[in-house]
Amino acid sequence: MNFNSHSDMVVAIAVALVNVLTPGERRGRPYKIPEGEQRREAVAEAVRARREVTDEEAAELAGYAPDLRAVFEAVAAGDLDHAAGTLNRLLVDTRARPHLSRHDGEPWHVHFHGTDGTFGGDYAASCATGLAIVLGSELHDRLGVCTADRCDRVYVDVSRNGTRRFCSTACQNRVKTAAFRART
Repeated sequence: MNFNSHSDMVVAIAVALVNVLTPGERRGRPYKIPEGEQRREAVAEAVRARREVTDEEAAELAGYAPDLRAVFEAVAAGDLDHAAGTLNRLLVDTRARPHLSRHDGEPWHVHFHGTDGTFGGDYAASCATGLAIVLGSELHDRLGVCTADRCDRVYVDVSRNGTRRFCSTACQNRVKTAAFRART
């Protein structure tokens, strides 16, 4: 998508959080939210944390994940008004406040959360702002939900032609294999 590297990163984090912290189906099998240490590790990996994530932080992000999922589902259903309403509410709830920051030897860049928030709230604010940037652009249709049977994981389409329909190559291959078997 190339909005900017930070926006792209927080949108990718939103995808990872939704896919890790919302139940449903994944690649043809039921998906349950991990618990305990597995959830902490999954959240740390999703947000690319450089430290351990606590149970409280993982739980806070799990509280925001259904709203983030609702944005992807609304866009996939063509209901941009619902997606925008959900994002506007998240932006208020997480107290998103863009500001410039420089740390860890990086150049100045935009952070999408205030300086006094919680770990989960700050990540949720960043994800909501990143998704708002996508939704407010001509590339809003790049947010999607996997169209494979028995999979509801979300994705962001970063391909050149914008024709992605699946969350993963595994789901794409499952669909192609099923179609081939149905023809023969």
